[in-house]
Amino acid sequence: MREPVRGGRKVLGGLAFAVGRTAAESRHELLSVRGHSVAWMVPFLMLTAIAVADVATNVFQIVAWTVLVPGVAAALCGVRGTAVFAVLSLVVYILADNVWRHRDETGLPGLMLVVIGGLVAVVAAAFRVAGEQRMLHMRDIAETTQRTVLRPLPAGFGGLDHAAVYLAADSEARVGGDFYDIQPGPHGTRVLLGDVQGKGLGAVDAAAALLGTFREAAYHEADLAVVAGHLEIRMLRHRAHTAALGGADGDRFATAVLVGFRLDQPDAVEIVNFGHEPPLAVGPGGVRPLPVTGGLPLGMSELTPGSVLPVARAALAADETLLLVTDGVTEARDPDGAFYPHGEAVVAAVAGDPSDTSPQRLVNVVRDGTLRHCRGRLGDDTTVFAVRRAGRPPVWP
Repeated sequence: MREPVRGGRKVLGGLAFAVGRTAAESRHELLSVRGHSVAWMVPFLMLTAIAVADVATNVFQIVAWTVLVPGVAAALCGVRGTAVFAVLSLVVYILADNVWRHRDETGLPGLMLVVIGGLVAVVAAAFRVAGEQRMLHMRDIAETTQRTVLRPLPAGFGGLDHAAVYLAADSEARVGGDFYDIQPGPHGTRVLLGDVQGKGLGAVDAAAALLGTFREAAYHEADLAVVAGHLEIRMLRHRAHTAALGGADGDRFATAVLVGFRLDQPDAVEIVNFGHEPPLAVGPGGVRPLPVTGGLPLGMSELTPGSVLPVARAALAADETLLLVTDGVTEARDPDGAFYPHGEAVVAAVAGDPSDTSPQRLVNVVRDGTLRHCRGRLGDDTTVFAVRRAGRPPVWP
């Protein structure tokens, strides 16, 4: 199954979308107790402390510090909350000048400073809230696009147990060029994972085009090489269309791994590698890279015209999980510039518990190890995808 990662990212369907928390969401979670916001307590305690300190001492006019309270509220509370604290600050200031009278009055200049400070804080809060609402609106648009273009993957889809996670290099990003999917059909179940070169909407557009072609070709074509050929042609057509529209990404390409689980080969898989990191077979007996050679990335067939796409056949036992990652994992660096030892980390994890090589556990191992290695500073969008035969025949319409 797929793993939604709240507080980090979530993957639904085949195209990877980041749903990292915004600064507003992180602040709200930090200043919440059992789902209820306690952000108002910060300026309230500050105002109380100022009032108490002003009453308890006459060394200096600490009541003038009330001008800071609306500013703090503007950073944490909504517009109404900020306005309330602006009024409360003004009331405390007036009380200190006209009721407590334990020192000289601060006079009109101090009063005007508190009034102006409160007004500025309310305006600042309005701008901040409006900006946060725009950001949330853009996220909703991206997620709606995701649900419209992409489909969720049901548990056990195509006779495969599966799990995946996506980590965005930009925590505020909503879309990326990493993609994956599972397509069952009369010729077996096909799996695709890839990474479109570049970022932004152009990469998303190319990934969506490849996914659409994969879903049709993987269902109808009996030969995995023909499916691979359709993907290559689709990438070339997409580039031509983009160039005809005047786009600057007419030379875009994509690395990918195409895997076929044939019905008549329960102990093996077919693989076409388009210049991508080879998958790992992970089972109770250990970890091994599948012996497949990497061909050219999708969109580069013009460099070798007339060449035939190689389809490799590799053994894969029923208790082995196929682990696929994008280069965000293998190219993750620590502060000293060292790459993340992906293979060694998986080997160590399996050695620690050979009995558990489930897709979900492997995805968690790679995700956590990558983030620890790079201290949470990813240099590229990252997808981890794991599949294993579920021991039941695939269901296809």
